[in-house]
Amino acid sequence: MRTAVVHYWLTGMRGGEKVLDAILDVYPDADVFTHVYVPEAICAGIRRHRVFTTYINRLPFAARHYAAYLPLMPHALEQLDLREYDLVISSESGPAKGVLARSDALHVCYCHTPMRYLWDFYQQYLQECGPVTRLLFRMLATPLRVWDACSAQRVDFFVANSFHVARRIMRDFRRNSTVIHPPVDVDRFAPSDGAARQPEDFYLCVGQLIPYKRVDQAISACALLGRRLVVIGRGKEEMRLRKLAGPNVTFLGRTDEATLVWHLLHCRALLFPGEEDFGIVPVEAMAAGCPVIAYGRGGALETVVQGKTGELYADGDVAGLSNAILKFEGGCNAYDEEAIRLHARQFSKERFKERFRRFVDDCLEGQGGAGMASTPGEPRVVPGPPADGLLGDEILG
Repeated sequence: MRTAVVHYWLTGMRGGEKVLDAILDVYPDADVFTHVYVPEAICAGIRRHRVFTTYINRLPFAARHYAAYLPLMPHALEQLDLREYDLVISSESGPAKGVLARSDALHVCYCHTPMRYLWDFYQQYLQECGPVTRLLFRMLATPLRVWDACSAQRVDFFVANSFHVARRIMRDFRRNSTVIHPPVDVDRFAPSDGAARQPEDFYLCVGQLIPYKRVDQAISACALLGRRLVVIGRGKEEMRLRKLAGPNVTFLGRTDEATLVWHLLHCRALLFPGEEDFGIVPVEAMAAGCPVIAYGRGGALETVVQGKTGELYADGDVAGLSNAILKFEGGCNAYDEEAIRLHARQFSKERFKERFRRFVDDCLEGQGGAGMASTPGEPRVVPGPPADGLLGDEILG
């Protein structure tokens, strides 16, 4: 059986690329297809595979400005020749699922999210664009949405990375999906010697510095409360955030893994004010035994357990985050870091690979549609063996 894995673009190792790396562990002989490929920015596990690109890769400045070529990507995908492949797995949050596979091939789409800038975040994206880009995108968005919805019918089975995304898939594509949470390399974030965390007097924010991550709310909340904040990450918002920040905020930019782990082991808690489709960073923090203070929407509702692994707040503004920090500080001694780490193990890389392999095998055997079908609008979760003998809700009561 020949396998093709289609990923939107390979220009860095973010959450989607970590999922791709795990999928390729399951299918070590698979070939990879993508729009743009920057090998030096990609891990060795992906580079070991044969990687084929669409013509987007040959266009000027594609390595950095690939998003400018979004209108061409549907056409580029349909030029890929996948006739040799019996199994096609698309990894979707940019255009990837729209490939043309053989009628007798199986196409499974692992959907991180329907394209945000076409659907959920369309108005926000327009606000952030310059006037020329805004005008062009207004004209192009509707035909791109039509193609996006139509190309969803080329997929045999959808896998969503969260129930939050499964609801989007149903709303945008009118397709059911099965939920398999993405892999997190939890062992990388636990202290190697098993030592306990040693919290110091600062909070931590980790991730790309882009608008929807709402790092500005973390900065404002910590300024309001007089708390120290350390920010790890870079992005187009960095200059604005630095101007907003006072002396209580430290920006570290991109750091190596050891520095990130040290801060997770020594911060009071991770602040996570953005709405994410799933959110790998909070799980990485919990793998280190670190509590998480998160906006209670999106994927955080599926990973953070209120009062057990962190605090969830409903009002997505500075006041809501500030109140959540104060509530956390009032009961911070109640958090059991071993229970937090054990909860994070539900999202391990090995559990993801087992669940994904089993799902695709069932589909190949003709059982995916019958044995895992769900009623309209109700996604299903693929169960897995419990972490250390207990499921997360049993661990945490």
